[in-house]
Amino acid sequence: MTDRREFLSNTVIAVGGALLTPSSVLSGNSTAHDLSVSGRTPDPDFEYGDPLWEFRYRDVHLAPCLQQAQFEQTHAILMGLDDDGLLRPFRMAADLPAPGRDLGGWYSAPECGPATFGQWLSALSRHYAATEDGSSLEKVKRLVKGYTDCIESAGNLYKLAVEPSYVYDKFVCGLVDAFRFAHVPEALDALARSTDAALKHLPGTVVDELARKDAAGESYTISENQFIAWQCGAGPRHLGIGRCYLYDSFFHSLAKGDNDLPGRHAYSHVNSLCSAAKAYLVLGDEKYLKAAVSGLDFVEQQSWATGGWGAAGETFLPIPAYRSPDGSVDSPTINTLGDALEHLQTHFETPCGAYAHFKLTRYLLRITKDSHYGDSMERVMYNTVLGALPLNKFGAAFYQSNYHAYARKAYFDGYGHLIQAEWPCCSGTLPQVAADYHVSTYFRDPQGVFVNLYIPSSARWEQQGAQVSLTQSGLYPLANDIALEISVSRPTRFAVRLRIPGWAQSPTIRVNGKEPRQSVQTGTFATIHRKWTSGDRIVLQLPRRLELQAVDSRHPDSVALVCGPLVLFAIADDRPKVTRAQLLAAKQQSPNAAEWQVATVNGLLRMIPFSAIKDEMYFTYLSV
Repeated sequence: MTDRREFLSNTVIAVGGALLTPSSVLSGNSTAHDLSVSGRTPDPDFEYGDPLWEFRYRDVHLAPCLQQAQFEQTHAILMGLDDDGLLRPFRMAADLPAPGRDLGGWYSAPECGPATFGQWLSALSRHYAATEDGSSLEKVKRLVKGYTDCIESAGNLYKLAVEPSYVYDKFVCGLVDAFRFAHVPEALDALARSTDAALKHLPGTVVDELARKDAAGESYTISENQFIAWQCGAGPRHLGIGRCYLYDSFFHSLAKGDNDLPGRHAYSHVNSLCSAAKAYLVLGDEKYLKAAVSGLDFVEQQSWATGGWGAAGETFLPIPAYRSPDGSVDSPTINTLGDALEHLQTHFETPCGAYAHFKLTRYLLRITKDSHYGDSMERVMYNTVLGALPLNKFGAAFYQSNYHAYARKAYFDGYGHLIQAEWPCCSGTLPQVAADYHVSTYFRDPQGVFVNLYIPSSARWEQQGAQVSLTQSGLYPLANDIALEISVSRPTRFAVRLRIPGWAQSPTIRVNGKEPRQSVQTGTFATIHRKWTSGDRIVLQLPRRLELQAVDSRHPDSVALVCGPLVLFAIADDRPKVTRAQLLAAKQQSPNAAEWQVATVNGLLRMIPFSAIKDEMYFTYLSV
């Protein structure tokens, strides 16, 4: 079976820097004191930067909406997966009886390894944390026990895997989430034994992607989950592993302001930026925060109007011309998004990319309190992952969003049937990002609450000893208005901060029908600080406007139509003939409708959001 990264790679491999790892760290002989930064011993209960607090999953409830439907649909697929089938690869690697149906696809391929097991365990644990559903908890417990029974010291599963670092990282995520969200204490024992088995198969040092070697894989992504494991009480060994696998050569370039993205695998490098952000929170080194901020800035400079990125076959631009030895692949140099639109057929690795994007923007919003990161998260949510085709019980998964002309949504086909297609990596991240709508919508600090995403939902928390809940409703982003209602156990003074998107035109806020005295500034969190009583009502109005966004500066006449956070996709059987003025005169068909119409010389052109597209042919960028 061809490795997904090997298949996608069409760049010349060059030697990059590596950070050597002391054997004492990997063996667990080092102490937290040995790993102190700037004289301070890292503390699992302390984070640098005074970050905002995340809500617990169970303290946010999603009302009926697209996000809630995706959360429950993906969960239903995971609950329907046979336990024996899920455990079969582990039992086979341990030479144990392995009943159950082979899931097939990526999950059963020894070269790839059942990495999605860890992601699904994570998603199931997060679902339990959000819903306290007993059947989810029982499944998590059964899977943790079944997995633990299969761990053998030789680590045969990692020996078979092409990318043991990648597989191990997903297992760490799942086991840590089973412990911290589903409260399964045995998960930490499983983590300890998994780590013992895996370490002998890892490269022993972070390896630059452009200097790939056996077992290296995506070793540069694993620090984030190692730090989380340490914070959860898994022991100082995980703090040491996290530090030793930090991608310092890459982070150093970004922290200096140098764009080190070109030619690199997109999803895994945005994931590595999450490790940088987490490293800042744990270690306090400003270099890592600068790297995360600068890295996302460079990503956004080559992002589509949808917020998606990794335009060049899952790789950051530019990439050189490539011709395979047998002549079957002949790709020109791809310098710009416009080039990718013309010459490539896949443009954003959607569930995986969205999951990484949500994590990174969540970290940076918590640390910087900059509303831009909420804008960025929102754009990716509405224009990419929320419109993904649903995961199905046979392993068909939506993998790529495509923005070329005459596009259609489609399930992953194994890169044109060159590799197996069922249960790819995106079948693991889609349930995770759907669960994370709960922890991405609201944040807290000692003064009150931040409302980041405008999703029909409610949040509850304690403020100065009072029980508080905030419920939001509305049909945004198909409408301008969002309503928020406060309930408190007793009148309490605190701040409600509302994200005001950078695109909003003359936004307004009314509390109980009255406008506050202060003006509302776009690109900020607007603060309403007052004594709240039950029944107090906030109405936020975010007037949307139509805009045209060129695909890039070299192709100014190839544009996407945008309304607020939504990209509107043209539904047509042939390339639409339309002008700028006609697009900017598009009319929403009725209040709250998910359809706009554009009057053209050839008749009315339908324009709809990505989440409304079913099997229609669509056009993202139009020639004007």
